Amino acid sequence: MAGKRILSGMQPSGQLHLGNYHGALKNWISMQDDFDCFFFIADWHSLTTLYEDPHLIKNFSFEVAVDWLSSGLDPGKCTLFLQSAIPEHAELHLILSMIVPVPWLERNPTYKEKQDEVKSVDMSSYGFLGYPVLQTADIILYKAHAVPVGVDQVPHLELSREIIRRFNKLYKKKVFIEPDAKISDVPKLNGIDGRKMSKSYNNAIFLSDSEKQITKKVKAMLTDPARGLRTDPGDPDVCNLFPMHKIYSPREMQDEIASECRKAGIGCGDCKLKLVDTLLESMRPSMEKRKEIAGKPKEVHEIIHAGTEKARKVAQATLQEAKTAMKIA
Repeated sequence: MAGKRILSGMQPSGQLHLGNYHGALKNWISMQDDFDCFFFIADWHSLTTLYEDPHLIKNFSFEVAVDWLSSGLDPGKCTLFLQSAIPEHAELHLILSMIVPVPWLERNPTYKEKQDEVKSVDMSSYGFLGYPVLQTADIILYKAHAVPVGVDQVPHLELSREIIRRFNKLYKKKVFIEPDAKISDVPKLNGIDGRKMSKSYNNAIFLSDSEKQITKKVKAMLTDPARGLRTDPGDPDVCNLFPMHKIYSPREMQDEIASECRKAGIGCGDCKLKLVDTLLESMRPSMEKRKEIAGKPKEVHEIIHAGTEKARKVAQATLQEAKTAMKIA
């Protein structure tokens, strides 16, 4: 562990799925040897969607920790912690909320997108509108130099940078540094119905799924909608299944499947069975490790507790610096 500090988090609003793994977790694992990484379970953020069922968050948080550890995050190389166990997040969020103009939050593209995506709960809350302020507090408490994001998330980080500039200008001291966007190449990975893989859409393959569940879901995946018959040629470029072959299947198999699909030499059912084989081959090591780790809850809680204690010391020092700059310490 060395170099610049990286910070990122995940909401424990449900089980983690392959989209979470390829969209963030895999990238985190690759960074832990080269950066000072702080990764947190964003349980307060989960209240934006789980405010009617907050009792679920504790177990979801445990499951997230198990998925992290079984996938390859090493507590000896990175700091893993629980957001709600560090009250400085809430206090800095309150302070920042006093200086952030409401129009800055209303123009956030995610505000409308998430409301359109999540129909099961009312997302028109003050907490959801202001979640970028809490997100900013999460980042700057640890003076992160960079935040790993996809290209579509860069505008969200820019809002945090605006808030930082406003604070530093108001109180005439560079308390917080503006983090850079560490842009990651996120592969296209849709759910079984062709839409974005999401817990909200009930179309995800979860890291905690059994082999039987994964097989059933792959067999149900949407393929080329224009291919009505087995004898019809298909188009891998529009097939919802083929991007997963690009991730999990050997290049030689990918080329063979693409060629055979275009001339109806292989059916969608056979293509799915090939993906089942390569997907399970890739996932089995972490699935076996997950069973082992999930069976040791005390050790999991101890890892998160130790990381939280370490993270809180950093958060306390940063908050004190901010309050001193404001002359309210």
